[in-house]
Amino acid sequence: MDLNVLFKKAKAAGRELAQLPAERVNDILHAVADETLARTGQLLAENARDLARMSPENPLYDRLKLTPGRLETIAADLRHVAGLPSPLGRILKHVVLPNGLDLKRVSVPFGVIGVIYEARPNVSFDVFSLCLKAGSACVLKGGSDADRSNRAVVDMIREVLARFGVTPDAVTLLPSERGAAAALLQARGYVDVLIPRGGSALIRYVRENARVPVIETGAGVCHAYFDRAGDVGKGAAIVTNAKTRRVSVCNALDSLLIHADRLADLPRLCAPLRDSHVRLYADEPARAALKGHYPDSELEAATEANFGTEYMDYKMSVKTVASFDEALDHIARYGSGHSECIITEDREAAERFLQAVDAACVYVNAPTSFTDGAQFGLGAEIGISTQKLHARGPMALEEMTTYKWLIHGNGQTRPR
Repeated sequence: MDLNVLFKKAKAAGRELAQLPAERVNDILHAVADETLARTGQLLAENARDLARMSPENPLYDRLKLTPGRLETIAADLRHVAGLPSPLGRILKHVVLPNGLDLKRVSVPFGVIGVIYEARPNVSFDVFSLCLKAGSACVLKGGSDADRSNRAVVDMIREVLARFGVTPDAVTLLPSERGAAAALLQARGYVDVLIPRGGSALIRYVRENARVPVIETGAGVCHAYFDRAGDVGKGAAIVTNAKTRRVSVCNALDSLLIHADRLADLPRLCAPLRDSHVRLYADEPARAALKGHYPDSELEAATEANFGTEYMDYKMSVKTVASFDEALDHIARYGSGHSECIITEDREAAERFLQAVDAACVYVNAPTSFTDGAQFGLGAEIGISTQKLHARGPMALEEMTTYKWLIHGNGQTRPR
């Protein structure tokens, strides 16, 4: 199959969507939500065929799985996006020059947004809804693990689009083969921006091979630093929530740093993790503090490889630091720029942490699990940007647009 044919159709669809009335966009999103609930049985049946090919022990299994409850949440999210203000046509800047030229910087669609993602069929819904609302066509490249689920979702969406007289090419799902990903990475002139959603290996592959501009998202090596002035009760709750709420997501906690003066409190900080059988890779001081308080079967000596790892599993490293500055140095070395937090009652330490840590989201006395567009009140998100150009942190509707300058004149000419 010549994928350039699909890319050309997506580009044409992008031009059509840019002119679609906001009311019609919202009607389509509500219709897709209705159809999702109506086809629950069919969507779950296709998802079950994908699940049958993956071990339930695989950390990606939970991401891949659809349930009636999750489909209801997806439908609710679609309706929520429909209810959000349009991100298009916003006047970002307006100035009239001394010569009378009237300049406006206005938000506009990208055109075509490509997304490469792993075993997460809910992403197909998220990307479509955000791209449609932001006036762009989307080209999706899902993983082979979720191919049947993604095809059922996209086929359903395309049917709804056709019913509304809108080109189905507004959403295109590429073949699951690796060659399709390579073609998407080279689709310069057709795809305006590419967003990878997945682990560090996927993001690195996209970054190193794409000729299309890339917004990096997803890879999260997240730390929690329990400061010398940390509250143990708050700390235990924060660490547990950040680590065990959902281990397969990018905002899950990967590493606990603890000030050496507070090692005696480490067993209390980690006690709730025992219920979830979290395996701890602890350095020698931390392992000695945990010995006899944490199951030996779940306690291992940390190696260099354990730091800087995004586990996406019931695993976490524990590092002892002698000072606040050592904690900052460790995060700077091993963090991915996603989400970091400090647990402290020292206001000065908290403010310094907020200023010094270079990450998209920096927390004081709250878990990294809050890094999410919906939790931030932004509605649905397409991912968490860990870079600094265009967007940083949760990418919601506003971040799904670019802008152009509109200039009105009245015959002015530029002096020689």
